[in-house]
Amino acid sequence: MKCCKETGALVLRLFFGVFFLSFGAMKLFGGLEATTGMFTELGFPAASFLALVVALVEFLGGLALILGFFTRWFALLLTVVMLVAAFTVHWKNGWHFMNGGWSMHFALIGGLLSLFFSGSGKCSLEQSLLGKEY
Repeated sequence: MKCCKETGALVLRLFFGVFFLSFGAMKLFGGLEATTGMFTELGFPAASFLALVVALVEFLGGLALILGFFTRWFALLLTVVMLVAAFTVHWKNGWHFMNGGWSMHFALIGGLLSLFFSGSGKCSLEQSLLGKEY
């Protein structure tokens, strides 16, 4: 069953990695204006800087998950981003994501926490290069 455990971590990393990489790329390369505007409306200080930080965490975090490099650290950073998004933006809309709610963030947080606790698995760059998981 160890094969299944290793495959599970790989599948989770790949799917979540593509998800976050694409959203980070959309912010980074499509312009940060929409994200900056949303952060400004929410009253966050330094909205432009914060938008850049979130975009970089999503983009680099997605890439790191795909490669299996510092998986635990990026899973934790992405969890923080999802928690902030869930509570500051989506909470008021209720549970269902079709109404802009926080259910999708709930699922993402669960998967990210699974990666945080389980690590990247054997099929990862950190295992190949460093011989252990971070």
